[in-house]
Amino acid sequence: MKPKKNNINPEQGIVIDEFIDYLWLEDGLSKNTLDSYRFDLTLFSSWLSKDVNIDLIHVSQSEIQQYLAHKFPTSQARSISRLLATLRRFYRYLLREKKVSYDPTLQIQTPKTPKSLPKSLSEEDVESLLNAPTLNSPTGLRDRAMLELLYACGLRVSELVGILLTEVIVTDGIIRVTGKGSKTRLVPMGEEAVDWVLQYIANARQDILKKKTSKFLFITARGGAMTRQAFWYLIKKYALIANINKPLSPHVLRHAFATHLINHGADLRVVQMLLGHSDISTTQIYTHVARERLKKLHQEHHPRG
Repeated sequence: MKPKKNNINPEQGIVIDEFIDYLWLEDGLSKNTLDSYRFDLTLFSSWLSKDVNIDLIHVSQSEIQQYLAHKFPTSQARSISRLLATLRRFYRYLLREKKVSYDPTLQIQTPKTPKSLPKSLSEEDVESLLNAPTLNSPTGLRDRAMLELLYACGLRVSELVGILLTEVIVTDGIIRVTGKGSKTRLVPMGEEAVDWVLQYIANARQDILKKKTSKFLFITARGGAMTRQAFWYLIKKYALIANINKPLSPHVLRHAFATHLINHGADLRVVQMLLGHSDISTTQIYTHVARERLKKLHQEHHPRG
């Protein structure tokens, strides 16, 4: 629930509003995420006013540490980490806008949180999701090709919507992907995804574009590139059609890609390269997934499981 705006000084409310507007324009964050930022900052501002009699602009590292200590007894480490991430983003924004002279969060360490297993889908769930788009329309064929490619290659949604037509090398069955830090990698598509992408290009893409042109592989009816937000809504729609009653986002399909590869015996280094992780430690979370699966198989099939 959002705190009431009258809990804080109106000037502080304006500073928070400007920051929230900046986040919305810069990152296109969802309403729930923006509300979380606002909630954290409003509570912090109220505490500053009541307990230490200063405002958000004049905060030092000491006040932030006091506030974290105030919150720690009643909050989980994950909540403290989220709060600190909010404050870091806020004060970096203020520093960029020259509203503060230094970042008071710079020397504050984030509390360690236990690693959680990535949300994933079963292979049956993925099959249902891939079969959800209707294929009697150009957009349905486009959506099927997007879902197939996302799962076959383990792409981030930003990588998927940013693929250029010239980056698809169907003769070799690979795509050139531009990931984080503008790093490029070659990812195999697999025969199934190649087939759907070819069908989309041959039978649907030009129908969607009509007389327009675009350098992007996946486009909207307006002729522009598919956006992250638009594809997020599409995947939610197809999850409902597929009767998948668990939280689903494009990133969950990326996790499913990695999980299913590990479950079928893929080497962790190979998965790292395919996902575009610069550090193997980021990929190692999937060893926990495989370990959980082995435990389950042991319990189910061993006489003393």
